[in-house]
Amino acid sequence: MTIAEIKKNAESKMGQSIEALKNQLSRIRTGRASTQLMDTIHVDYYGSMVPLSQVANVSLLDARTISVQPWEKNMAAKVEKAIRESDLGLNPASLGDLIRVPMPPMSEERRKEMTKLARNEGENAKVAVRNLRRDANEGVKKLVKDKEASEDDQKRAEADIQKVTDKHIAEIDTLVAAKEQDIMQV
Repeated sequence: MTIAEIKKNAESKMGQSIEALKNQLSRIRTGRASTQLMDTIHVDYYGSMVPLSQVANVSLLDARTISVQPWEKNMAAKVEKAIRESDLGLNPASLGDLIRVPMPPMSEERRKEMTKLARNEGENAKVAVRNLRRDANEGVKKLVKDKEASEDDQKRAEADIQKVTDKHIAEIDTLVAAKEQDIMQV
């Protein structure tokens, strides 16, 4: 493996860490309704647990209400039960074959808990990026040790890897700050 391949690999994996963070942040509740909240809910579908999106149509009725319409009428009760028992603190209301899920307004205390959760996810992403930096630097050191690269190449590569790391950590900080602002907005 060359230094260029090590740097490219590290940057690619850091990008994946950013995407994973975006995915995690999208699941953290703000005051508004979002269909992504329902991604974590699983429903008992004839003996196997499947994601809600595979047994029902999930959409937004308005800014504070999610509608869930099961594709099979006999699934309505199971879907409603799964939403109620999820850790999201939601209270669905069934209207025939349509289930309305109103988003309760979040208290100040709950908002602070959600910002802590967002910061924690950001910190986990930073740790992942730093671990990738360490792995890349070790790969470069191994090339120098095996006499496949010079020490000057090592210094340049480590500086480049640090720049990429700094860029990704700044992006993580931006994403977390935006999510915190979104959560604290009433």
